[in-house]
Amino acid sequence: MLSRALNRPEAWRVSRALACRLVAYDGNVTVGGPPAVRELAGLVLTKVAVGPMDNNAYLLRCVKTGEQLLIDAAAEAPTLLGLLGPGPLTLVVTTHRHRDHWQALAEVVKATSARTAAHVDDAPGIPVPTDVPLHDGDHVRVGAAELEVIHLVGHTPGSIALLYDEPGGRPHLFTGDSLFPGGVGNTHGSRENFESLINDVERKLFDRLPDETWVYPGHGADTTLGTERPHLGEWRARGW
Repeated sequence: MLSRALNRPEAWRVSRALACRLVAYDGNVTVGGPPAVRELAGLVLTKVAVGPMDNNAYLLRCVKTGEQLLIDAAAEAPTLLGLLGPGPLTLVVTTHRHRDHWQALAEVVKATSARTAAHVDDAPGIPVPTDVPLHDGDHVRVGAAELEVIHLVGHTPGSIALLYDEPGGRPHLFTGDSLFPGGVGNTHGSRENFESLINDVERKLFDRLPDETWVYPGHGADTTLGTERPHLGEWRARGW
């Protein structure tokens, strides 16, 4: 009945969303597999993995207004566009300038007329013009919800994380390639960049946010700050 009432792409989209809600969110997604959907206070979060570099992309939809924000239009524009609900995609935030995080950006922007945002230090390295240059401490909005921009220097000069402080819940942190389960992002053998990144990650994330903070990285599985906190000394000692 549902499939007959909707056109074929819309029926697929709705049935996929319903299926996702039957499974508890654990953040584990695979390229070509279904997205994972998590309902937060004020936002619905959809995580999907896209190839060829197994990147994560995150769609945030405001519960009150239906407006949507995409974090990293990494690749596979049709996959990303297929996540969208009926509300407008108002903004695409690119966490840093590396190519695998913006390969679908031009196509997504063309299809949706969404604005683009990136840190001012990385914007020149992204071939799609940046409409909203970001700085540390700025806030971006998706409908009635707000995310804080946190500048983390080291993986690239303009890498950022986005923090959503869920009302009545835990903080949610989208870290791009600056923090993963098991360590900070790749600094390509530069001791200076490593020291910069781990200092920023310690001071701006671990020193400030509680253990229950959920971490959504640019690749792979999710984690929490509490899971990673005991290993900060190990990361410093190994230098990566």
